[in-house]
Amino acid sequence: RRDAAPFWDETHRRLPRPSRPAGDPLRSSEGCYQLYPGHIPTSPLQKALLAAGSALMALCDPYRHDMVAVLGETTGCLALPNLRDKMKHHPEGYRILQERPRIRLSTLDMSKLRGLPDGSLGREYVRFLEDNKVSPDTRMPPKFVDDEELAYVIQRYREVHDLMHTLLGMPTNMLGEVVVKWFEAVQTGLPMCVLGAAFGPVRLSARKLQVLATELVPWAIRSGRNASCILNVYYEQRWEQPVESLREEIGIFPPPAVRV
Repeated sequence: RRDAAPFWDETHRRLPRPSRPAGDPLRSSEGCYQLYPGHIPTSPLQKALLAAGSALMALCDPYRHDMVAVLGETTGCLALPNLRDKMKHHPEGYRILQERPRIRLSTLDMSKLRGLPDGSLGREYVRFLEDNKVSPDTRMPPKFVDDEELAYVIQRYREVHDLMHTLLGMPTNMLGEVVVKWFEAVQTGLPMCVLGAAFGPVRLSARKLQVLATELVPWAIRSGRNASCILNVYYEQRWEQPVESLREEIGIFPPPAVRV
């Protein structure tokens, strides 16, 4: 669907822990060493070229989610270690790094989630997926992150993105995606999120720009600054928790009463 997750929503595997000894890389059929399945080793110059090319393609066509994914991986060299360290120094985040849960249809009991009370995280998450016709299985696996643990961090970020929509009460239209990217930019520091927040509004109407500037961006920035790290929540163990309760626990302010 062209109107589902339209901009800078990194298109959508738990990254398996290697069975080999730690630090012992895999060797691909091309003779390159892989740090995890699917990894494509690249030099700093190659990363720079990939980042420039993917940024240009994403700006020209916001629906090129594959390019957005490449941009996120090739420009996250500073932000990803910072996010990993935040997880390591938080009890719940540390457990996530150790257990490496995945949010996919194969790991979700959709019938059980549908049967949860209205207002619970699980029920509202499923409602979001169904209303916007999106699937957690469309999240792309990382390729260009040159660290196996950091590759999981960016995978986790991608897989909780739809949960951010649920907690923030934002749809997957252009305006909703831009608002979520403002929140994620403040939260994660990922350049890809900053790019989406900065350039996403160029495609919005004058009326939506006014609502964005006066109501939604200030709220998203305040919530992003106030909230604890969104990667430190074990969402799979919070399905029964009310969304309002989880917002309050994380530090996300209630969404403005405006039509998005």
